[in-house]
Amino acid sequence: MAIRTKPDHQRYTFEGFGSAKYPNLMLRGAGDLNNWPLAVYESKHEGYAGMRKALQMEPGAVIEDVKTSGIRGRGGAGFPAGLKWSFMPKDTAERKFTRYLVINADEGEPGTFKDRAILEYNPHQLIEGCIIAAYAMQANTCYVYIRGEFLWLIEKLEAAIEEAKAKGYLGKDILGSGFDLEILVHRGAGAYICGEETALLNSLEGRRGEPRVKPPFPAAKGVFGAPTTINNVETIAAVAPILRMGGAEYAKLGTPKNTGTRVFCLSGHIKRPGLYELPLGVPLDFILNDLAGGSSTGKKIKAVIPGGASAPVFSEKEFSTPMDFDAVRNAGSMAGSGGVIVLDEDTCMVQACLRLIRFYAHESCGQCTPCREGCNWMEMILHRIEHGQGRTEDLDLLASMTPNIAGKTLCALGDAACGPMDSILQKFRHEFVHHIEHKTCMVSGHRLLAHVGAH
Repeated sequence: MAIRTKPDHQRYTFEGFGSAKYPNLMLRGAGDLNNWPLAVYESKHEGYAGMRKALQMEPGAVIEDVKTSGIRGRGGAGFPAGLKWSFMPKDTAERKFTRYLVINADEGEPGTFKDRAILEYNPHQLIEGCIIAAYAMQANTCYVYIRGEFLWLIEKLEAAIEEAKAKGYLGKDILGSGFDLEILVHRGAGAYICGEETALLNSLEGRRGEPRVKPPFPAAKGVFGAPTTINNVETIAAVAPILRMGGAEYAKLGTPKNTGTRVFCLSGHIKRPGLYELPLGVPLDFILNDLAGGSSTGKKIKAVIPGGASAPVFSEKEFSTPMDFDAVRNAGSMAGSGGVIVLDEDTCMVQACLRLIRFYAHESCGQCTPCREGCNWMEMILHRIEHGQGRTEDLDLLASMTPNIAGKTLCALGDAACGPMDSILQKFRHEFVHHIEHKTCMVSGHRLLAHVGAH
């Protein structure tokens, strides 16, 4: 089968150091468009060795090995993956459970592009991880829910699945183990809200992509009413090297409570944008300056969004923060999806804030009143400030809105909108004040032009 590349495909920077200190576990062969076939995966990347090892273990022992590794979910929440797997109910004499594994390949978070690189260059690593995870939880059906725009990735993933089937790695009685697994690719329709796990399940069932009330949680009642575990692409792709090297060895990477490597996505005003696979805990300023070469414009870096567009921004005083889940949270933001967006000193933070909130107002599913109404009101207020119609009381009004949205909705989209806006407003309030009082942009000096309408 001929596999297309993305029409506007570009070679990003793929930094994998391949040493004991900086091992390359997720981005092996990244950048090579001929890296994806099964033959290459097995000959160059120890492909399916982790699966073979797992199938000789008891399912519970596989879960324990993943727990030992300490890996935390790479989709944003950072919840321990092995613990999440253990929530799946066990069969009893009275009842046998049908279980599902669902892979979240929606990747709609602005500033994040790691999962698509794994799918493009290492689809078999994801498939191997799916087999290991499904075996550990005794799930016989796995869905990969993928963003519908990723047409070239869907072709590649489906071709890789067919290769795995032909080799006996999928289907009935995999390698004589008695374990059966089918992997199905399901295309989404490009809604950001479907990155939320219960909205994803609704969409997978053919219903409107809206979050569900929890409890019940997916492990008890997920897709089609059956126990379900949802994991991110990067999380599941990491399972193959974990089994291959052993959970205890994997846990030596990173920091004690933030183990392993993570793929960071650098974009914005940075000299060498791209994907950087590094152990968790590497300082942000080391990534920005030593690895990525610093600002691409020659201007000073003013702000960094450390975990995708939903993460509160860092100003200069937080640039030395170690990039792991706990340190980033303690510094007032979140590691999120690993998207690191760099903004230089010529960036108008009022305009940046408006663009972020416009995205969330557009992508809100509308199910919850605080999010539906609140995001639109935040956009309208920011729009008038950006266009020279702001009022002094608008700043207090914006600040008062976040506690009435965050934590008041079924899912975290409202929180995702409030986090960056609240942090920008706190750390760069002087820019908003200048917009309001002088009707000019503090950064560019341009006079703000009145514009009717919020969109």
